[in-house]
Amino acid sequence: MNLKYDVIIIGAGPIGISCGIEAIKRNYTHLIIEKGCLVNSLFHYPTNMVFFSTSERLEIGDVPFVSHGDKPTRREALEYFRRVVNSWKLNVNTYETVLEIEKNKNIYKVTTDKQTYGADNIIIATGFYDKPNLLNIPGETLPKVKHYFDEAHPYVYLNLIVIGGGNSAVDVALETYRRGSNVTMVIREDSLKEGVKYWVRPDIENRINEGSIKAFFNSKVVEIRQNEADIETPEGILTLENDFVFAMTGYHPDFSFLKKAGIDISKGQCPVFNEETYETNKERVYLAGVVCGGMDTSRYFIENSRSHAEAIFNSIDGKRSQFITAIGK
Repeated sequence: MNLKYDVIIIGAGPIGISCGIEAIKRNYTHLIIEKGCLVNSLFHYPTNMVFFSTSERLEIGDVPFVSHGDKPTRREALEYFRRVVNSWKLNVNTYETVLEIEKNKNIYKVTTDKQTYGADNIIIATGFYDKPNLLNIPGETLPKVKHYFDEAHPYVYLNLIVIGGGNSAVDVALETYRRGSNVTMVIREDSLKEGVKYWVRPDIENRINEGSIKAFFNSKVVEIRQNEADIETPEGILTLENDFVFAMTGYHPDFSFLKKAGIDISKGQCPVFNEETYETNKERVYLAGVVCGGMDTSRYFIENSRSHAEAIFNSIDGKRSQFITAIGK
């Protein structure tokens, strides 16, 4: 164990970056470890994605976020978070995967695929975007089934099924429809989700009402084959010719990683932590950002998670003060 830090942060998304900034403000040595690229989840968002929030609500570290439109784009966000990291000179290792977190006396040993580190405190800010919610139906493992969407051009003129009624599904349906794809939406509920972006909802509703985009409500895909798929509708099973399926069914945190780190998971599939300090059942191991929500992935997002860093470091400060006091006695 050649390298030791006051704090190791796992995940270089916006909240992991925010935690790194807080470490610098309070004179803690830090290392941010990211298994992909910087802000990896944002990088894998659809190419033409526009954020729901305005730019000032995404700002961290007192670095201004200026966008050309009312709401920033994915490209603008990637540029912004690069500027934040550069401005604060954060210590970030990308393309390095944490394999294990073990406690050795009072020090945590963090083993990655490249190195072993020591840390007094661990902050896990891994998000949830890497783990899609699976359908668990025949044919889901076929290459034609996608749980992520990048851009519409590769799918022009093809028969597409889009599963889901939230923002991701709506964006995929509209973008591919406008590039000439034949789009069918399959939605479990009897309507689109309430959280669909207000400036997009009239567009998708009009396309569905006019029949440009077909939609089956109270329905689900039950089997996928190479050239077709079966949909269970209120009227019975319907078989459609199909080239690609976009399963926009949501995502969840890496529970296996959290459990391996010794973090308890509630029966409601939510990691256990103190909601004031964000410390888990493992002493000096904290959670930050959307990973805190477990399966409820709409509970936390960048705007309401930026405060996690301050709360976590207030707790770390408190523990350090207690330790110094104990030594003094």
